[in-house]
Amino acid sequence: MSVRFTRKAGRGMIGLSVAAALALGAAGCGGGGHDGKPDASASASQHHGSRPSTQEGQSDAPLAELKGSDGLLLRITSAQRDSGGFVTVNGMLKNDGAGDLVIPSALSGNETEIVRNGRSLGGATLVDPQGKKRYYVLRDTEGRPLTTTGFSTLKPGADLAVFMQFPSPPANVSEVDFQLPTFSAATIKISG
Repeated sequence: MSVRFTRKAGRGMIGLSVAAALALGAAGCGGGGHDGKPDASASASQHHGSRPSTQEGQSDAPLAELKGSDGLLLRITSAQRDSGGFVTVNGMLKNDGAGDLVIPSALSGNETEIVRNGRSLGGATLVDPQGKKRYYVLRDTEGRPLTTTGFSTLKPGADLAVFMQFPSPPANVSEVDFQLPTFSAATIKISG
């Protein structure tokens, strides 16, 4: 092979990669066959006022609502399994009480490594009742929990979007029990 052939082949591969990226970008930004009319979901949200929208592909109905201490409420909106072997649980933490609410430190759990990194939802677990296994919130390489962190107080009626990431149970497990200290437990369905 000559150097000239190698350069031409390299330029061709770069050109092909750029063309593929542009095609994917155009497809993702395209109207998707719409005729200029708003989606039914867009018009439905206009009738409900200024409620926050859920993530794409999720319904308005939560998977579970858990009651905690002092009027704290957790609405779990999704539990999504991804191809990397993780389950991400998303939700809204809300102060349903009448006064300012200090988020209980118990939500962080009692593991020294997690507590050292500040307030979090590191005490959350998923329990697979069939396999009799408990899955704890994942941590990064520095021991920080892969969950919402850095919150302390919620005003009355205020809510906070939260997430927690866990190792994925086996693919045949679609329902798990979600547990968080000071909250009631709930069974949630994993999608994906």
